[in-house]
Amino acid sequence: MRKKNVIIELIGVSKEFDGNTVVDDFNLYVKKGEFITFLGPSGCGKTTTLRMIAGFEMPTTGQILLNGQDITSLPPFKRPVNTVFQRYALFPHYDVYDNVAFGLKMKKIKGEVINKNGETVEVKRKLTVEEIDEKVTKALKIVDLEEFESRDISTLSGGQQQRVAIARAIVNEPEILLLDEPLGALDLKMRKEMQLELKEMHKKLGITFIYVTHDQEEALTMSDTIVVMKDGMIQQIGTPMDIYNEPKNAFVADFIGESNLYNGTITGEKHVMFLNHIFEMVDDFAKNEKVDIIIRPEDIFLMDKDKGMVNGKLVSKIFKGVYFEYVMMIGKNEVVIHDTKEYDINQVLSIYIKPFDIHIMKKEFINNVFEGYITKNNKVVFAEGEFDCDVTQLIPNTILDDDGYLVDNKGVRYDLTDADVKVEIGLKDIDISDNEEDGVVIGQIVSIIYKGDHYQVIVRTEDYDDFVIDTEYTWNEDDTVSVAILPENIKMTLKAEAKNYVKD
Repeated sequence: MRKKNVIIELIGVSKEFDGNTVVDDFNLYVKKGEFITFLGPSGCGKTTTLRMIAGFEMPTTGQILLNGQDITSLPPFKRPVNTVFQRYALFPHYDVYDNVAFGLKMKKIKGEVINKNGETVEVKRKLTVEEIDEKVTKALKIVDLEEFESRDISTLSGGQQQRVAIARAIVNEPEILLLDEPLGALDLKMRKEMQLELKEMHKKLGITFIYVTHDQEEALTMSDTIVVMKDGMIQQIGTPMDIYNEPKNAFVADFIGESNLYNGTITGEKHVMFLNHIFEMVDDFAKNEKVDIIIRPEDIFLMDKDKGMVNGKLVSKIFKGVYFEYVMMIGKNEVVIHDTKEYDINQVLSIYIKPFDIHIMKKEFINNVFEGYITKNNKVVFAEGEFDCDVTQLIPNTILDDDGYLVDNKGVRYDLTDADVKVEIGLKDIDISDNEEDGVVIGQIVSIIYKGDHYQVIVRTEDYDDFVIDTEYTWNEDDTVSVAILPENIKMTLKAEAKNYVKD
């Protein structure tokens, strides 16, 4: 049975290029008249998906249905779809009118003639001059360019050229309009104006818009529905409000708007620890489960010292027009806060967070992630320990010289002392021992979960840094153990650009 009021449906659509999967098992239906946006970072597969709907690319697997009919292999010119690209591809030697009319002059429609036998016969005919003029005038009126017919393209602003491109697309009266980052070439002020104009055009036309962007604000401003993508896969589908207020995972929360993202640990029924404090929450998770914590900056309230839940020091303040954006340090954690009241920096205040504003998400562990820094001896410090590591991985094509500096193949030297790094260690790449001298860090086992063919153990340090470890050996909760990691198992990336560490 067909879904009611659905114009386009993608069923199990995948696309590969040279053995690399860029769109993976994509399932989506789009309602007639909907404004739907594919949102995600560069390379996530959103434009490829749009091109498959347009017919410019064929899916490797899966089906594309239009009004319930399979159009997977149908060429672009046979689909009732028009596309507006970031680069408008207007004809510079034509004026506005002729740019918009170009497709109509090529188009043939069904007509009727009476043959010599007096019979009415169906034929294909071109549009008349009057028919073309009527359609072009109507399209230019929709995009507010009705007095620009004779203007040269080169005399138009970027926003006006963009409207000409839209008029050329809608003049053919498509059922679906595809827009591939059409505002990307405009400046910020013009882009914001065009966002509102496009939304208004959508209301006037009443047709389906499928829009591609990497701009979160653009998606939130214009869309009825947002499809958030990452690595060719759908992460979440929902209204702008749902996507913003109830993100399904840490990626969505971090990508949509501003967020504070923390690692948390469930300490008991509806209680979670992060920021060195146990907070109440409304969700229910198993004790000692590791979770992602998402809190929007506007959901954190500043209070006087010791009046809130946990104290911290304000280290930064930026006036944003309707609110101040503060950065508070709570231990090693940075907290971004939006507040309308002005406070002096370098003072100690406290924060208050309502339980329903603490968004908890299951954490899918692939590896352990820590914030660390490099010492002058080219070791890395994280989770209270100083570990041997291979610093040459931080800058490609480098070696360590006799003085302990990195040198690349062009002879440039880098001093990484105190460089901030992101540290990643696989779950199977950490060794624990009951002999404290065997490791670098000491911790206590707070959780053991049997995973079918191995145990997953959480080792917590005195400062509440957690190591998640897959091991074949059995341990007991509350055992004190040491943690050891081989240098080759410590993967690191610089938080800042390498050029910041060039040694004079």
